Amino acid sequence: MTLVHRVLYPSPIASLDEYLARGGGAGLEKALTMDHDAIIAEVLASGLRGRGGAGFPTGIKWRTVRDYHAGRAPSTVVVNGAEGEPGTFKDRTIIRIDPYAVIEGGLIAARAVGADEVVIATKHSFRTEVARLKAAVDEVRAAEWAPDVRVVVFEGPGEYLYGEETALLEVLDGRYPFPRIAPPYRRGERELVETYGDVRSRSNLSSHVEMAERGGEVEAPPTLVDNVETIANVPRIISRGAAWFRTEGTEKSPGTIVCTITGDVEREAVGEVIMGTPLREAIHAIAGGPRGGRTIKAVLSGVSQPVITPDQLDTPLTYEDMQAVGTGLGSAGFIVFDDTVDMAAVAAGVARFLAVESCGQCTPCKLDGLALSAELDLLCRDEGTTADLARIRSLASTVGDRARCYLGTQQQVVIESILAVFGDELAAHVSGAAAPVEPRLVAELVDVTPEGAVLDEHHRAKQPDWSFDTVDSGQAPADRYMEHRRPLPLPD
Repeated sequence: MTLVHRVLYPSPIASLDEYLARGGGAGLEKALTMDHDAIIAEVLASGLRGRGGAGFPTGIKWRTVRDYHAGRAPSTVVVNGAEGEPGTFKDRTIIRIDPYAVIEGGLIAARAVGADEVVIATKHSFRTEVARLKAAVDEVRAAEWAPDVRVVVFEGPGEYLYGEETALLEVLDGRYPFPRIAPPYRRGERELVETYGDVRSRSNLSSHVEMAERGGEVEAPPTLVDNVETIANVPRIISRGAAWFRTEGTEKSPGTIVCTITGDVEREAVGEVIMGTPLREAIHAIAGGPRGGRTIKAVLSGVSQPVITPDQLDTPLTYEDMQAVGTGLGSAGFIVFDDTVDMAAVAAGVARFLAVESCGQCTPCKLDGLALSAELDLLCRDEGTTADLARIRSLASTVGDRARCYLGTQQQVVIESILAVFGDELAAHVSGAAAPVEPRLVAELVDVTPEGAVLDEHHRAKQPDWSFDTVDSGQAPADRYMEHRRPLPLPD
């Protein structure tokens, strides 16, 4: 199987002139001759689905944002480039290779939903991507592609939750990355509300924001949020048409998908494949298969889906097929574990990452998550008992209770799936049949190079209160940063 190059070219596009010479800009040029209904209809007909995780139909999202437009102020398009899912590096790779398609797609989306601003939201730590985007924005601005639309590159904090749509909008509004209940299409990133007077009212906003209703009193316009890969597909859909986009992929999952393959493979890498390609083929085509002739024991799609087992490796990479076997495509960041790996170490690594990155607005997510992490760490040291193993199962069943975002549920589905499939490996640490093992580091990817993937080793020192202090304060981030109005640390 060979890789494809619809949104991930083999080599970086060096300038706007080169992008134009390759046919770039044609989508925006055509979109400027179309009304918003026609643009949305083309995206809807293409069947493009969000490449950020859930696979929600992009055209439906665009139409919903347009329908909720209050008419009193322009909307905003936010391109979510705050990539932090462990095992995923596809959006950053797209930006490094072709930032122009991301900008063009954002401008087309702005015309479709009635926006006067495109915000490309990245992380402060993404130095290479930020520099590439800013240089490209300057070129596009000088070329006067869309003089009535402002394009901004926003640098946010390093927290995992910053990539969650509503938390990202909170940050754009000058607050912390704490998820809120109101969906983005019902409440814009430009808040038209009075400044909060006291700390308590500020801390409540994330969970009690008003909703933007059509014809209602709340004037904040809706915001469209799509991730980098989704937006990068838009220019060619508009320039070449929905039928062209559907020449690859399946009926329900058309097009291609950019996968990141890391872990116990021959070469950790990012590559683009046709939707419907079996996962096993993608692992071999992109990463050369398991390293050293080993066999694959398990695969994680980031830390948001149930574990993928060897008998599921021939599942086609589509949203519907992955769901049918009880897991999910996620952001197509696949972490491969070979037959030498102790899955108790993987469970402990996942639990720690999610417990640390929980904001603490929901008590079970933070407290049960931390307890689950501590119990799994104890188990890995062979210091756990049968009662501890039972407590792990109990905590895994409650950690997602009453969660306002998906993080607590992620903890539940990943850990429970490991318990269901590899429960004997965890039990072996209680009986003494397994030697002690270090929890596997599960963290954001800092880079993917020909020499391999680079994990954020700095995360080992991150405390549950999101500080890097020697001792954790014991406060949840939602309390610590709101109460003292502390700035979130931005990594060097």
